[in-house]
Amino acid sequence: MKLTRPQEECGVFGIYNHKEAANLTYLGLYALQHRGQESCGIVSSDGNGLHAHKRMGLVADVFSNQDVFKKLPGKSAIGHVRYSTAGASVEKNVQPIMVDYSRGSIAVAHNGNLVNAQLLKAELEAYGSIFQTTMDTEIIIHLLAVARTNSLVERIVEALNRIKGAYCLLFLTESRMIAVRDPNGFRPLCLGKLGDAWVVASESCALDLIEAKFVREIEPGEMVVCTPDGEIESLFPFKKIAPTPCIFEFVYFARPDSTIFGKNVYMVRKELGRQLAREYKVDADVVIAVPDSGVPAAMGYAEESGIPFELGLIRNHYVGRTFIEPAQSIRHFGVKIKLNPVRELLKGKRVVVIDDSIVRGTTSRKIVKMVRDAGALEVHMRISSPPTSYPCYYGIDTPNRKELISSSHTIDEICRYITADSLGYLSEGGLMQSVGVNNTSYCKACFAGEYPVAFPKPAETPQMGLFHEEEFKEHE
Repeated sequence: MKLTRPQEECGVFGIYNHKEAANLTYLGLYALQHRGQESCGIVSSDGNGLHAHKRMGLVADVFSNQDVFKKLPGKSAIGHVRYSTAGASVEKNVQPIMVDYSRGSIAVAHNGNLVNAQLLKAELEAYGSIFQTTMDTEIIIHLLAVARTNSLVERIVEALNRIKGAYCLLFLTESRMIAVRDPNGFRPLCLGKLGDAWVVASESCALDLIEAKFVREIEPGEMVVCTPDGEIESLFPFKKIAPTPCIFEFVYFARPDSTIFGKNVYMVRKELGRQLAREYKVDADVVIAVPDSGVPAAMGYAEESGIPFELGLIRNHYVGRTFIEPAQSIRHFGVKIKLNPVRELLKGKRVVVIDDSIVRGTTSRKIVKMVRDAGALEVHMRISSPPTSYPCYYGIDTPNRKELISSSHTIDEICRYITADSLGYLSEGGLMQSVGVNNTSYCKACFAGEYPVAFPKPAETPQMGLFHEEEFKEHE
């Protein structure tokens, strides 16, 4: 399947010291479903062992049977919703990963992507590691297994000092839950409290659903350790660097009701629309959005421009990912099953259509045609972010660069391709002004091609370093 827009990465949720841990984790994952729709899973701890249930599918389907929760006992649990950014979309890659090894049992849930995964995997395999999945997350497990330090915290630190890239991680053992966010802080991660229980989630909207109190965001490079005494320990064991959180979380990925990187997503998206209206004025009769992510920006555009906002495109919220498309039976079927125009609002009107991004341009082309077929006199496309010209390697599934239309075409050429009367992208300066940098240097790699974490150069042979030389000889 070819991507028509960037795909959500993953979502993680964990709760420590609550008698309804598995049930609340289910609700937390339900709130984070937008971050991954391919698979989901929960691992719980009852103090003596770990218990897991994970499958391909949506949260409501995987946990549709109430009896499942009887198999997830205990007062602590972690969960994961996944969209595959590294590794195939198959059952064996469903997270959290749970293993038994020489030091006990551990489960891991990961949101992000490691840029040195292939080098580390080759090194580990050279020493005899056997991988059961194709996910970069499993590399972290193997690094834990070969770590030379004694305590779990020290082993996690030792393992994570070897990896590069984006990660928000939740570790669960029989007695502890540990959350870690990478030093760059690419992905959001927040800490909450529900009674005596600690809660960790990718976004604050998951805390809202279970009525947990938002305490704070977990800082870039921070490790939060939940222990049996009910307290948490905050550690900063990694070299401190300037954080580079992903600015596209504001544009598209995060839910509008979440607070990430210190800001409410909905308010930021409205400001993106206002700034877009300042930069690209047009005489028009109505502003409409490509739902759902384009709605706040469209409202901001309408407020700033004085052009009325209407729900001119209606989204069918009951379309699953597995919907079977009849071969050539209806032209543009893929878009039409999700969106339908309100003809009475569009007929005879000059229409401004607001969307968050253009990837290949194929979907935008179909939307413009749909609006014209509904009777619009003019269709002006406005995008609430700069052109997406470079792929993301930090946990967002985007096509390679040659498939991104803005990497090889000018804005005028894209406008002609999507058959719009005009096309305007929000400038990079306008994006930064709308977000409000406050001394934060956001990752803008997908727009500017400047990657905060460098890629390691491919090596012909695996690196040495997992074991001391004498240990390597013992493994030969």
